[in-house]
Amino acid sequence: MYLLFEEAGKFMAGRVLSETESSAQVELDSGKRVKVKAASILLRFEKPTPAQLLASAQLISQEIELELAWEFSPEDEFGFADLAREYFSSKANQPATLEQQAGTLLRLFEAPHYFRRAGKGRFRKASADILAQALAAIEKKKQIALQVDQWVKDLSAGQCPQAVRDQLYKILFKPDKNAPEYKAVVEASRETHLGPLELLIKAGAIDSPYQFHWKRFLLENFPKGTGFARLEAPPIREVLPLSTVHAFSIDDSATTEIDDALSVQGLGSGRVQIGIHIAAPALAILPGSPIDVAARQRLSTVYMPGYKVTMLPEEVVKSYTLREGSDCPAVSLYIGLDEGTLEIVSSETRLDRVHISANLRHDQLDAIVTPQWLEDPAFEHQHDPKVLQQREQLSFLFRLAKHLKAGRELVRGKPESFNRPDYNFRLVENEGAEPQGTETVQISIRQRGAPLDLIVSEAMILANSTWGNWLAEHGVPAIYRSQASLLPGVKVRMGTKALPHAGIGVRSYAWSSSPLRRYTDLVNQWQIIACARHGKTAALVAPFKPKDADLFSIISSFDAAYSAYNGYQSAMERFWTLKYLQQNAITEINATVFKENMVRADELPLVLVLVGAQGLARGARLRVKLGRIDEVSLDVTGTVLARLDASPASDNALPDGGADEDELDDGVAAGPIAIAVDMNDADAATSVAASDD
Repeated sequence: MYLLFEEAGKFMAGRVLSETESSAQVELDSGKRVKVKAASILLRFEKPTPAQLLASAQLISQEIELELAWEFSPEDEFGFADLAREYFSSKANQPATLEQQAGTLLRLFEAPHYFRRAGKGRFRKASADILAQALAAIEKKKQIALQVDQWVKDLSAGQCPQAVRDQLYKILFKPDKNAPEYKAVVEASRETHLGPLELLIKAGAIDSPYQFHWKRFLLENFPKGTGFARLEAPPIREVLPLSTVHAFSIDDSATTEIDDALSVQGLGSGRVQIGIHIAAPALAILPGSPIDVAARQRLSTVYMPGYKVTMLPEEVVKSYTLREGSDCPAVSLYIGLDEGTLEIVSSETRLDRVHISANLRHDQLDAIVTPQWLEDPAFEHQHDPKVLQQREQLSFLFRLAKHLKAGRELVRGKPESFNRPDYNFRLVENEGAEPQGTETVQISIRQRGAPLDLIVSEAMILANSTWGNWLAEHGVPAIYRSQASLLPGVKVRMGTKALPHAGIGVRSYAWSSSPLRRYTDLVNQWQIIACARHGKTAALVAPFKPKDADLFSIISSFDAAYSAYNGYQSAMERFWTLKYLQQNAITEINATVFKENMVRADELPLVLVLVGAQGLARGARLRVKLGRIDEVSLDVTGTVLARLDASPASDNALPDGGADEDELDDGVAAGPIAIAVDMNDADAATSVAASDD
């Protein structure tokens, strides 16, 4: 005796070894013995053999016309043997055979769009409406499968279908793995043995490398675009006293978000007061307001050569920026100093209006405001009238900046290094408009630690550390940056506790000096204003209370966004550096080894892998021949042409930083493009028609 039964959705047949009312022991052709419940037994037979029955049933099942079987089936629930009897007796005018019954079972089971299961060997026909919908869906999937096949052929032949081009960035970076366009790329990549990005480049999918990087960045960070909803800047209604100081700002010419300025009073009196004045949007923008929501979504201004995406709308920035010739609301820190020793004797925070007498631009003045010009009153050279009016104040601030820096270096335990220059990028044709990637780029060197840089950076460090300590003394939480030590691998972290920042050499450090450009600074300004208004009771009324979960949420979001923005800035600086090489036909450069097989260009912000540099010591100077430039992967390699020094210099160590930024090697962060295409999905491309989605 043999049995045909169902086991875990599969039909099997075997010889009965023993049987009870509830189950049977069955031996399969493979020799395996299984226990079969009585309810799972579908057919009993003496012959043919189980293997012959299943083979014949499979052939017969494919001969059954589903449309005809559907017509023959009753409206009520039925068994497979009943339908086999009706179907085959009507066609051959004789009862259905055992093989035909088994074939009917297999055919019904594999056609759920015609017949749905109602139990073991039992079925119910689908309604006409549901059947029509199911058949339409199956036909659609067949057409999609055919379309995917055609797209695969096109891509393999070096042609990019428009549908794939339209979904390019989603396919590469945020793929829908059920989308036919994605499956076509995966399958074509598998067939051609090319990586997805290389495949699409060869197929002409990427018209503009610059737009490729830009649209990728937008997809990941600004999927709804960079525009703002219409937002009006609320006025500062508080009547603020007008300070007696005249302040000046120091920024790059392209800066529109001018959020810090400096002033000096009392020179020559023995007691000097410097003012650090920060734009005060927090006096008008309230937590939870529409502008705050917009700022919190972006968290920071995004910078890139020739362009930026601001944290706040342009009109809002204009309302609070420290504009030349205006009396601007400010959160001001006044520091009292002994003019001779530069010892700090007092500090006070005030909410006031400050007259901005000048917006100085360091890119126009670095050649004028030199250490000699600042330290020697008798030294004269070509000068700007605006900066001449500030000469005495700038000279004192430069002296103070050097003193503050030396004091921080004592705490740090070693001096800060500024061995590498900063680089300025200028896109000649775009003049602030969104770049297209074809502009002429100019790259100029700006040495780190220039006097105007030093003046501003030391003043901001003083303000951010003073306010960080002050907030902690009042028990008011804030967003701090800290670094436990200068040991390798110890990074700058953000938190709500006032912890030391070893890299800067201060007791605590809370970003507060850029509230128009960084959301953390805006948050901290709300807390500072609460302290300025309420003193010791500020913790009770400040917008953010101790252990506020919202603060931790802001820190987490800011860290992620700031890292992404910095990564994109680094990538775009590398892109324009590669453009500069092409535009100026530069094929060879001088470079210095800074780690195994990697060099840094001496006069450009460029890091590259070097072929043939094995065994060269760090600090070795070389003449390097550049290889092919890939603007999409941002890749260029080099080979050693000649050694430029007899032995590696001992003073070419990488700077240890010390500023409040994690050191990034120029261009290293902009390495190979990370593609989200999963090549394990290749087989899925051939089974679109079988998908249930």
